[in-house]
Amino acid sequence: MDDRDLIERITKLVAQEQALQESPDHDPAQLREVEVTLDQLWDLLRQRRSQEEFGHDPDVAQPRDPKTVEGYIQ
Repeated sequence: MDDRDLIERITKLVAQEQALQESPDHDPAQLREVEVTLDQLWDLLRQRRSQEEFGHDPDVAQPRDPKTVEGYIQ
């Protein structure tokens, strides 16, 4: 998955997240799943861009597990 694919997927998930948040009867578990997936995709995009910045192959970047990504301090 290249950066363009990641950005497209992130964009679609952001729209889905917003729709869920605006729905009074949304499924909290589904919303949480979307949020975690978004965090993983943003993390992967940052990894890829970091690899490129330092002259490395961005394709070596791998998605991190939800526990790792959700444990980041913001």
